[in-house]
Amino acid sequence: MAIQKSSSIRNLLQSLRAASFSSMIANDHRFTSQAYSPATTKPSGYSDDEDADVNWDKLGFGLTQTDYMYVMSCCKDQSFLKGQLCRYANIELSPSAGVLNYGQGVYEGMKANRTQDGRILLFRADQNAGRMRHGAERMCMPSPSIDQFIDAVKETVSANKRWIPPPGKGSLYVRPMLLGTGPILGLAPAPEYTFLVYVSPVGYYFKEGTAPLNLYIEEEYVRASPGGAGGVKSITNYAPVMKAITKAKDRGFSDVLYLDAINKKYLEEVSSCNIFIVKGNVISTPATNGTILEGVTRKSIIEIAKDHGYQVEERPVAVDELVDADEVFCTGTAVGVALVGSITYRNKRTEFRSEGRLVCQQLYSTLVGLQTGRIEDKKGWTLEIN
Repeated sequence: MAIQKSSSIRNLLQSLRAASFSSMIANDHRFTSQAYSPATTKPSGYSDDEDADVNWDKLGFGLTQTDYMYVMSCCKDQSFLKGQLCRYANIELSPSAGVLNYGQGVYEGMKANRTQDGRILLFRADQNAGRMRHGAERMCMPSPSIDQFIDAVKETVSANKRWIPPPGKGSLYVRPMLLGTGPILGLAPAPEYTFLVYVSPVGYYFKEGTAPLNLYIEEEYVRASPGGAGGVKSITNYAPVMKAITKAKDRGFSDVLYLDAINKKYLEEVSSCNIFIVKGNVISTPATNGTILEGVTRKSIIEIAKDHGYQVEERPVAVDELVDADEVFCTGTAVGVALVGSITYRNKRTEFRSEGRLVCQQLYSTLVGLQTGRIEDKKGWTLEIN
C-alpha cells in the first residue's frame, strides 16, 4: 500500500509540474510572437479552415510559422504523461537549462505528404520514434513511448493540415524535439524534460533543387569520432559542422562530405544526409558503426534498391573508390534522394553520371510514390492521418 501511495504521489507531482510548465508559458506576456495558449482558443484574423497564405511555387526549405505545436513534459527518472496541443509560440527556459548549457537534446525530422485524392500520409513514423528513444538513452534522457511519439506527431500534423502543400509542391516537415529543460549547474542530466513537436511546409532542401550537387571532401574537420554521439541525432552534432559548410559554400560547393576521424580515408556522411555510390549493379554505402546516423530514408532506399534487384553493400567505403563510381547520391528526410554531380577531393574534381537512366531517379521515384500514395504501400510504411 505504501509503495502504491508513493507512486501515486510521484505521478501527481509530475502532472502538476507539466501543468505548471504549460501555465507558466500561457501566462507569460514577454513573447515576441503570439502567446502560448491551449489549442481550443483561436487568434483573430483568420480561421483554421482557411487556406494557408503561402506561395507554393516558391516554397524553399525555410521556417514558416504554422498554427499549433505539441508539448509534453516530465521529470528525471519519470515517464511522460499526456501532452497537449498549444498555439505555436516561444517557450521560456531557465538560463541554466541542461539543453542550453550542456546540449542535452535530441531531435527528429520527418514529413507528411498530401496525396492526389486528398489523404495525408506520414512515412515510417515508428522508425523516427525508435531512433529518438535510442538517442535519448545515449543522452541520459527519458523519452516518449513509440505510441506517444506517433500520437503527438499525428495530432500536430492534423491540427496544421492547412499548411500541408498541394501534391507535388512540397511536404509538411515535422520536427519532434526532446530537450533537457530543467535547470542544472553541474554537469549532470537535467531534472526536467520537454518533448515538443512543431511543423513547417517545405520545398527542396538544397538551393539547386533537383540539379546535381557539388560536394567537397573535408579533411581538417570531422563530423564524429568513435565513442561519440555521431550515431544518434543529438543536437550537439550539427553546430560543429557549420564552419566546414560555410567554408565550402563560400567556394561554391553545395555541401561537405566527411571522412572517418581515425584514418581520414573512408567516407562517412554529408552534413545532413547519408551517401551512396553506384558501380554497375552494386550500390555501396558506409556501414553505420556508431559514427554515422542510421537514416530512415537510407534504410528505406536500401530496401527499395534490393526490391529492384540491386546488390546493396553496407561496408567501409574508401575515398579512392569515388574515381571508379558510375553514380553518387545522398539520402535524408530533408533532402530526399539527391543526385551528386561532382566531388572535389584535394583540389581534384571527380564527376559522375547525371543524365540518362539513373539509379537514384529510379529509387527516388519509388520512394516518393510510396510517400505520396501513388504506389500501393505493401510494406506498411505509411500512416494515414485523419
